[in-house]
Amino acid sequence: MTKQIALLLGVHAHQPVGNFTEVLHDAHLRCYRPFIHTLYRYPEFPFAVHFSGWLLDYMLQHYPEDMAMLKEMVQRGQVELVGAGDTEPVLAIIPNRDRIGQVLTLSDKLEKKLGQRPLGAWLTERVWEATVVPALADAGIRYVTVDDYHFLCSGKKIGDLNGFYTTEEDGRRLDLFPISEGLRYRFPFSPAAEAVQYLESLAGEGEEAAVYFDDIEKFGIWPETYEWVYEKGWLEDFIRGVLASPLIKPMKYCDYHAQAHTRGIVYLPTTSYIEMNEWTLPAQPANDYADLIQASKAQGRFERDKAFLRGGIWKNFLSRYPESNWMHKRMLQLSQRYEALPERKKTKAMREMLYEAQANDAYWHGLFGGLYLPHLRRAVYHAIVALESMLDKVVERPAKIVEDLDLDGKAEIFLHNDEIQAVVRQDGSAAVCEFDAYGLHHNFGDTLARQAEHYHRKIHLNQHSQHDGKGIANPHERVSFKHEITPADMALDDGPRMLFLDSVVNGDGEIPLRGYVLRSGEDKAAHVSYSCEQGKLLIDKRVAVSGSRLRVTYHFNGATDGKFRTEINLAMPSCDGPAGRFVYNNQIPGGFGQVLEFEAVKKLELQDEVLGGALSLHLSAPAQVWSRPHFTVSQSEAGFEKIMQAVTLTLTWPLLRQTKELTVDIEVGNLGG
Repeated sequence: MTKQIALLLGVHAHQPVGNFTEVLHDAHLRCYRPFIHTLYRYPEFPFAVHFSGWLLDYMLQHYPEDMAMLKEMVQRGQVELVGAGDTEPVLAIIPNRDRIGQVLTLSDKLEKKLGQRPLGAWLTERVWEATVVPALADAGIRYVTVDDYHFLCSGKKIGDLNGFYTTEEDGRRLDLFPISEGLRYRFPFSPAAEAVQYLESLAGEGEEAAVYFDDIEKFGIWPETYEWVYEKGWLEDFIRGVLASPLIKPMKYCDYHAQAHTRGIVYLPTTSYIEMNEWTLPAQPANDYADLIQASKAQGRFERDKAFLRGGIWKNFLSRYPESNWMHKRMLQLSQRYEALPERKKTKAMREMLYEAQANDAYWHGLFGGLYLPHLRRAVYHAIVALESMLDKVVERPAKIVEDLDLDGKAEIFLHNDEIQAVVRQDGSAAVCEFDAYGLHHNFGDTLARQAEHYHRKIHLNQHSQHDGKGIANPHERVSFKHEITPADMALDDGPRMLFLDSVVNGDGEIPLRGYVLRSGEDKAAHVSYSCEQGKLLIDKRVAVSGSRLRVTYHFNGATDGKFRTEINLAMPSCDGPAGRFVYNNQIPGGFGQVLEFEAVKKLELQDEVLGGALSLHLSAPAQVWSRPHFTVSQSEAGFEKIMQAVTLTLTWPLLRQTKELTVDIEVGNLGG
């Protein structure tokens, strides 16, 4: 027999729900369009492509000519369409019913819009749990791609991973293709001729396949890749090299799957790609894990050891980041409410909002992942708040609900009406962790605390990546700085950023008030009261919602001196951009990204053109107000960057003997209203 290798080449195209229009335009210009146009010129080169549903809808609406070209490539048998969850959820963290619904939604869309129903599926972030098998099979999926690393962790050897294997769960079968790490790190970073030669070296005399499936954004969007892939001709050189080689036969996954045989049964452990296993760990364990890998590489043992050097699992993100866990549990709460509705009361709009709330990007963070990006979290909360409003109109909720939603052992109290909702923590702070405006579909409590990240030590060490000059650098190896990072930017928070975090300032300094105890005898109305003792001072705190107004009232008893202070962290979509501004005494003193001080404030307005809404603070007694932007430091493929997460308002009053009561109202309104 003549030696040959089947090349199964697939690309995954995705943009997060809620991403900026300019980002989508740039991605199309530098990647999606040139990739499609290049492959269109080579009809004899088959490949597979996956577009996440939200991006597919955007492309069909804004770039119909390019999508018509892709549809023609489908019709002529060159392109295989690959499915997944419609909004690109991590299937393992959503209910089984939603897994099936998400996959069917995208499969139906692909069949209707591009004329082909998928047999294969892209597994978001290659997060594998055996529990997803039944849903995929029930949704008509016959095979998925995961990393060869997954197989190595089950005891397979690299030489065995040149075909597909079969697994099963709860009586359903699914075939699994192992994506080659060797190809993932070569395409498109190695010179095209070397990539082709590597493929030829894999040729054998059986049903061998070289399996590649990775982000299409590597072909034009990642740093240096547009010039490398298109202007310098890597992609065309690679295609021509493959087509000219008698040892390489490019194929669609479906064709190979139809003619080849399974290599046997396999059961994979819960894992993702190896980099993700580091990102999902807390900072110090992640550094220990990275050191362990580096030591293994230095000793020349990494290829032997890596299957056993396993880090964390994807769900660790939910335990690492309280903000991610809260979003996730809110999404599950609403999924359950939606499922409990009679079928006749469920609407397409409800389902769309539920699925958008399940989009993966805002739930995690590493070199990629969008937890640190406020506009991506905002898109998730937009869907959550909009869906909750729809559900409340169909099935009314009590005005006050007590529930430990985030499973941390401490209950939260949900206070709501038709216009707003405040969620109060029972952790001793009596602070508001979520503040929703239903008319604006926005959560003003959507902030992010600074916590230690494993890559912070790179900043401290100011490391720089080394590159040998051949090809281009892989962003996984890159260390660069998008913004100047100072030690002050690296200061860590001692808890979540919330609204109405109180403290007393006296001769001993600033003392946080974390001993609030729920007062007994509360009724079912949309308010809740707490008491707290600090020295000889007794403070009663009452949180209530009425109409579009959140009111927090403090009562003071006992002798004291010093000051009372509360911190209010607000998620304003304009962040430090020009569309956000304060209005004070009918003047605009500055924007949310500035450090500002106001004296004797009784009213202060925050206007946000991106949101199309405004907040008005009304104080019963004049306060000193200090406003400052809250930034976090994170890492992306563009380098280390500072991102504004919230505007932090610190309100301070002198505590005088006659001070018996203070009231703070936050009123939600439309911009200019």
